[in-house]
This record gives sequence, structure tokens and C-alpha cells, in this order.
Amino acid sequence: MKKSNLEGISFFERNLTLWVILCMATGVVLGKYLPAIPAALARFEYAKVSIPIAVLIWLMIFPMMMKVDFASIKNVGKNPGGLFVTWIVNWLIKPFTMFGIAAFFFHVAFKSLIPHDLARDYLAGAILLGAAPCTAMVFVWSHLTKGNPAYTVVQVATNDLIILVAFTPTVALLLGVGGISIPWNTLLLSVVLFVVIPLAGGVLTRHTVIKNKGEEYFNTSFIPRFNNVTIGGLLLTLVLIFSFQGTIILGNPLHIVLIAVPLIIQTFLIFFIAYLSSKKLKLSHDIAAPAGMIGASNFFELAVAVAITLFGASSPAVLATIVGVLVEVPVMLILVKIANRTTSWFPDTQRIRTRG
Repeated sequence: MKKSNLEGISFFERNLTLWVILCMATGVVLGKYLPAIPAALARFEYAKVSIPIAVLIWLMIFPMMMKVDFASIKNVGKNPGGLFVTWIVNWLIKPFTMFGIAAFFFHVAFKSLIPHDLARDYLAGAILLGAAPCTAMVFVWSHLTKGNPAYTVVQVATNDLIILVAFTPTVALLLGVGGISIPWNTLLLSVVLFVVIPLAGGVLTRHTVIKNKGEEYFNTSFIPRFNNVTIGGLLLTLVLIFSFQGTIILGNPLHIVLIAVPLIIQTFLIFFIAYLSSKKLKLSHDIAAPAGMIGASNFFELAVAVAITLFGASSPAVLATIVGVLVEVPVMLILVKIANRTTSWFPDTQRIRTRG
């Protein structure tokens, strides 16, 4: 089982935690010993959006958006149970449990370790993660759990549509409750820049390539060319971000661990809520596993992008979203193992075991 799991994920994705740590260290070193570099890059911005970071974030998001097939939405009505689980958990449960868990740890459990202002900023980053359920990495998790690929596409496609209308008000509501001022123009601009534009570009590119070359060429030749673009863009973004974060990190190394605690707890909680709800509804494992994975994992590219745009690349809120990236892969691989070892909980166990 371990070998097959590793075959479904690229070299960079498999070792993402290591690369994140290396990029964090590189960024901190740059910020500490070559501060002129981040200072020069910080001058290139528009409406609080860092141009260099925006370009790198587009590199992260665009390849993922090309994988979303909105034509699959026409099949939604045939088996909606898994979709209901995905929608309810992602938008009616996850953002609010993230807020509650993070607020408890940052403002109560870790009150003596984290100053109030930093706790507020870390909470803002956690809120952004909680309101951005996974849209693309879930294809990897679905593959590793032998998920139904067509159904996963529908889950992801509809989730992207919901993000367009639900992300902004959800974030605004929770930031407001957390006592954080809401720059509405910047928040809306972030959604347009980092969801609407790349999503539209991805759909247009997908349609054009498939129309001219066929779907097989798109899936087997075109998409693989971008396999490492997302991770490469992410890693370069981390170097820049952590070059801005160097002072905060060097002054508060323990905070990386403290931020990770509520994020990890939230990840496990949301996975089991979605997974066990699917079991209760007697959904097949190849639908239940992706449903759990979508809620548990985060669209951290969007969360990072919005955090940078709302609060600036040097904000502790950005650090909180980056910790989300740090813990994402190892935690999700643990959940993959859990899902693969519990196929007997679901009605199609024999089919799952003998397939592929």
C-alpha cells in the first residue's frame, strides 16, 4: 500500500514539507542577511497586491484550475449524497469550527505564550484557511484513496463555484467577529485575482486544448507539463514571504508549533465529520473518501494570496497560512492511510479492493 501511495504523488509533492522547511529557512536567511532584496521586491505592488508574489501565485493556481471540468456538473443530480456532505461540511461547519478551535488555542490555551495582537493575526490566517476548502490537491488525495475520479471532479467543480460566492462573506463575517477590520475592496479584489481570473483562464485553456487536440492529449500530454509548476510557484512564493517574515520568525520560533496545533486538530476533526457522515448515509467509499479529503485539506494557495493582499506579506496572518502549507501533506497522507484501512466500513468494499 505504501508503494502505491507514493506512485500517485509527484516527487515535489511527496516531499513538500521538506521543501517548505528549506524555503522557510532560505527566506529567513535572505531577510536577515540580505534585507535589500525583499525591500526592493516590496516596492512592486498595486492596491496592496505584491506583483512578484501575484505572478507566482498565478503559477500555483492556474495549472490546478485547468483540471476542473465544469461539464461534469450536469451529472450532479444522479447521486447527490456526497455533494451534500461536501457542501455542508465545507461551508456550514468547517469555517466555524476552525474559528472556534483557533480562537480557543490562540486566545485561551496559548494566552501566556502569544501576545494578544499576534493571536488576533494568527486567528485571521486560520480563518482564511478554514474558509478555503481544497480544490485541486484533492485530486491527488482522491487518487491515493481510489476515489471515483468523475465524482471527485463534480465535487471540486461545484466547490469552486461556491467559493466564488461564499468565500468573501464567510471570511468577512468571521474576521468581523474576531475584531479585525475588513477591507472589502481588497478582499473582493483578491477573489477576482486569485479565483475568478485563473478559473476562467483554466476553463478556457482546457476547452481550447481539448477541442484542438482531444481529451486524451490534454490529460496525458498537456497537463503533465505543468506537474511541478504549482509546487515551484509555491516554493518561490514561500522564499519571498519568509524573507518578509524573518524578524517575526526569529523572534517567535515556538509560534510555528503553536499555530500548527489547532490546524492539525481541525484537519482531523473535519475529515472524520465528513467521512463518518458519508458512512452514515451509506455512500460508497470512492465517494466518501474524497468528500472527507476536500473538507480536511485547504486551498492554501488562495488563503496565502488573500492573507498577503489583506494584511501584507510581512503580516503574522500570512505566517499562519504558511504553517497550513507546512502541515498539509504529512497530515493528509495520514488521513489517506486511515481511509484506505477502513474501506470495510462502506458497502462497496469488495469492489474497492479488487479495482485497479
